[in-house]
Amino acid sequence: MIRRPGSKAAQESGKAGKVPAKASGKAGAKAGDQQAPGRIRQIGIVAGLIRRSNPKALPITIGSGLAVIVIGVVVGLLTGTTAFVIPLGVLLGVTAAMILFGRYAQSAQYAAIAGQPGAAAAVVQTMRGNWTVTPAIAGNRNMDIVHRVVGKPGVVLIGEGQPNGLSSLMVAEKKRISRIAYGVPIHEIQVGTEQGQIPVRELQKKLMRLPRTLKGPEVYDLNNRMKSLPASLQAPKGPLPRAGRMPRPPRPKVR
Repeated sequence: MIRRPGSKAAQESGKAGKVPAKASGKAGAKAGDQQAPGRIRQIGIVAGLIRRSNPKALPITIGSGLAVIVIGVVVGLLTGTTAFVIPLGVLLGVTAAMILFGRYAQSAQYAAIAGQPGAAAAVVQTMRGNWTVTPAIAGNRNMDIVHRVVGKPGVVLIGEGQPNGLSSLMVAEKKRISRIAYGVPIHEIQVGTEQGQIPVRELQKKLMRLPRTLKGPEVYDLNNRMKSLPASLQAPKGPLPRAGRMPRPPRPKVR
């Protein structure tokens, strides 16, 4: 059956085709409305984290933004260019407040994870770029842990714990890696509060300052080599707990 342009069947089919488009538009609008409260809630959670870490951070952030706006209003009134300077001042004030809020949020996150096992690995995993993190490749019963990071600088061994325990772990791991990655730079970084260690908040800067000696294909090949290494995480030493001991066989009776 051939439908003519002016027929009722053609009009009904055109209306039917418009309905899904309207429905999809409403669905997209509802999804956007649902995401908005989630973002506001995230901002509130981050603000609470900042308040617990530094009670003066939020007042400084809000005050800085308002100060920039007030300066813009005053300059606009004095120069007679309110139509241009005031909107510019508002934009600069909001931008300044957002920048300060982001920096305080990052500092609060570092303060929350500082001293916890695995904090260094968590920081590197959130970094942008071609970084491959293998957490806890070596450790001991004193909770000294070594993580391996592969990137354009080569292999980076990141240790968390006491320097005395980490030195032997990192030396042993460096020997293992050098056997299959001959000629590849191997860097050592210790994270902590002892002498010769760096705070976790400075780990990202330290990694970004390392010289880039490898290219993309070389990094990919290096990652494949690292996968062939068996895990060397040491089991905790000491006596077995009572529940884990093997039962002794019964002794033969002496007649």
